[in-house]
Amino acid sequence: MENNASLKDIAQLFLKLGIIGFGGPAAHIAMMQEEVVYKRKWLTEQRFLDLIGATNLIPGPNSTEMAIHIGHEKGGWKGLVVAGLCFILPAVLITGIFAYLYQQYGQLPEVQPLIYGIKPAIIAIILGAVFPLAKKSLKSTELIGIGVLVLWGALWNIHEIYLMFGAGFLALFLTYLRNKKYDHLNTFLPLALLQFSHTNLLSTTNTHLFWIFLKIGALLYGSGYVLFAFLDTELVAVGLLTRKELMDAIAVGQFTPGPVFSSVTFIGYQINGLTGAIVSTIAIFLPSFVFVALLNPIVKKMRNSKLFSAFLDAVNVASVALIVAVCFEMSKDTITDWRTILIAVVSIAIAFGYKKLNSAFVVLGGSLFGYLLSLI
Repeated sequence: MENNASLKDIAQLFLKLGIIGFGGPAAHIAMMQEEVVYKRKWLTEQRFLDLIGATNLIPGPNSTEMAIHIGHEKGGWKGLVVAGLCFILPAVLITGIFAYLYQQYGQLPEVQPLIYGIKPAIIAIILGAVFPLAKKSLKSTELIGIGVLVLWGALWNIHEIYLMFGAGFLALFLTYLRNKKYDHLNTFLPLALLQFSHTNLLSTTNTHLFWIFLKIGALLYGSGYVLFAFLDTELVAVGLLTRKELMDAIAVGQFTPGPVFSSVTFIGYQINGLTGAIVSTIAIFLPSFVFVALLNPIVKKMRNSKLFSAFLDAVNVASVALIVAVCFEMSKDTITDWRTILIAVVSIAIAFGYKKLNSAFVVLGGSLFGYLLSLI
């Protein structure tokens, strides 16, 4: 098996995946496996699985970090940068175009019926994504209990960061009581470094946008959909963004290819124009590059730690609970009449009945359905 690939080959592969990569992180990783394991034979199946495990041990968007890992494996530091940028940029550019068009035309009456139908469809997509995640993460009665506590805390507006780390450390404590011995805790040093200070002195300046999204990018575990729970607290709750704009940002993230984190480009543009979009995008993705580069050498040790495994299991459960909580809040604002109820029910039936269907079709279908119902 060839040890290295040219930067040109790495760039071409991840530009292609960035352009055709609809369907979310699981779909992206499946495409990467087909390309680098079976077609190009860049990695063995076992090595590919090891890298998937590594992405679950660090914060950030899994499919983006997987692209960065593969780039590092095949092209060193240069490959790391090239793979990550080529995977991210198509989504960012497409989302930027949507952000501009939305700001120009999104408030016009003739566009509203299309956006109207998208919102309940988005809730269906998120529920469809969280269901298998819940089945996988709720491995024990203890974890179910932690999930219920986090959901309760989220509905009472306790900050997501405290809930996620609280769940993790509660699991650590319970694991310690069970085993009556300490495991190696030095694997938690990277987590300690992630404790950015939280400030309420938010403004629309690019500096503040940078720190908001850098913090989120450095602390966000679990599914990319948890991003929207963080954004609801950091931006909507303080008046920088309306919940309508957040919902529309989620919609754009769904019907554009590439990582769902590109929704941040849309949000940054709505808050502070082109420079806000650029600064927000850099900030949300920067931690992923840093974590992959720094934590790769100690991944095996982290994975072998019983305590860290317990911590990660609890964080995944907390992620599910946060997604359910944000869906509940969104549904209160979105599902308000018989039309939106009908769109939501049909979208949920499709999302759960046709799991292989690209989520972009559910979004577009919801949009068309909403438009048709608005004519009644």
